[in-house]
Amino acid sequence: MTIAIFLGALLGAMALGVPISFSLLVCGVALMWHLGMFDPQILAQNTIEGANSFPLLAVPFFMLAGEIMNAGGLSRRIVNFAMTLVGHVRGGLGYVGIMAAIIMAALSGSAVADAAALAALLLPMMNRAGYDTARSSGLLASASIIAPIIPPSIAFVVFGVAANVSISKLFMAGIAPGLMLGAALWVTWWVLVRKEKIEAAPRASRREVLVALRDATFALVLPAIVIVGLKFGVFTPTEAAVVAAVYALFVSTVVYRELKLSQLYGLFLAAAQTTAVIMFLVAAAMVSAWMVTVANLPAELTALLKPLLDQPTLLLIMLMVITMLVGTAMDMTPTILILTPVFMPLVKAAGIDPVYFGVLFIINNAIGLITPPVGTVLSTVAGVGKVSMDQVTRGVWPFMLAQFAVMFLLVFFPSLVTVPARWFYG
Repeated sequence: MTIAIFLGALLGAMALGVPISFSLLVCGVALMWHLGMFDPQILAQNTIEGANSFPLLAVPFFMLAGEIMNAGGLSRRIVNFAMTLVGHVRGGLGYVGIMAAIIMAALSGSAVADAAALAALLLPMMNRAGYDTARSSGLLASASIIAPIIPPSIAFVVFGVAANVSISKLFMAGIAPGLMLGAALWVTWWVLVRKEKIEAAPRASRREVLVALRDATFALVLPAIVIVGLKFGVFTPTEAAVVAAVYALFVSTVVYRELKLSQLYGLFLAAAQTTAVIMFLVAAAMVSAWMVTVANLPAELTALLKPLLDQPTLLLIMLMVITMLVGTAMDMTPTILILTPVFMPLVKAAGIDPVYFGVLFIINNAIGLITPPVGTVLSTVAGVGKVSMDQVTRGVWPFMLAQFAVMFLLVFFPSLVTVPARWFYG
């Protein structure tokens, strides 16, 4: 009965068009009413405590770093550098998009920010070169979702806070899977374009490669600063976010000199608006999470799935399928906040490494960003690239299936995540 009320209140509010953050509050109130413990003070206290978290300070700074990176010329220089390396091969612009997405993922941590940058920079070039528009936009959308996997990652910050798991370990554990997702896109793109007769750009000379590398050096140094600093304990993930934002600001205004002081207000405002949405979601979700615990829903779900607790792989498959289904109808952050408090007791009861599960869970949620009908990244690429939603949706399928294949490969072979992770965070 409690599970029915939880799902009924949440889905019912969403069906009526209530924003997800308020739907989470409605869900919490419904559970409080059902348990006969409705108290506005509890509601207010849990809402405030939900956002009162030091690790969550990383969110606004990573969002700001992404805004500055796109406005200050860092993204363009990364694309230009990738172009000199692989722009001359068949389908070269697609490989440029994948390489640029992997590098930019280590700068912003936001799939939407990377999708906007890649669509604005590369999609017009790919269209002029004669690439299929649907396929090109689908590739760029799929490449953008590597951002929540490779550190720094806003999604890992939210999951780490919700699940009480080390954010630094999540960051380090995401590096290898993020590169594997990029490799899967690389192979898929190679299969799709090998028979196309598209005139490639001329091969860049060694001098042009070195010039592009020199021009992009300051942008390429930022990921190294963040990863090395986290690995050796120089700073926490929250402090890393501040370092990323300050570094991106310095490079954009002093080194590249493409960002004017008059633009800062708009960038700060955009980052603040996005942060406000995320933080209110987290605060509202904390009410539901607290009520889920009080109502003993995890214990009920554990009892329901008890036969699978001795078979971790089957349990993981079940949890991944549930997440896939939810991800088709809900954005990444609310999915993380709603499912994490429900799934984590099961994960711990089955003896599954929480960091390993967190990586799989975030990969699944990231793919949800390109899963119709919601697909926030699909909408971003369609809007920025000025292509129809139908074209982006049609073009994304082969790449999305390749990424799902990687995810389930990681389910069956946990060492692909755990072994590199142990090396990174030793």
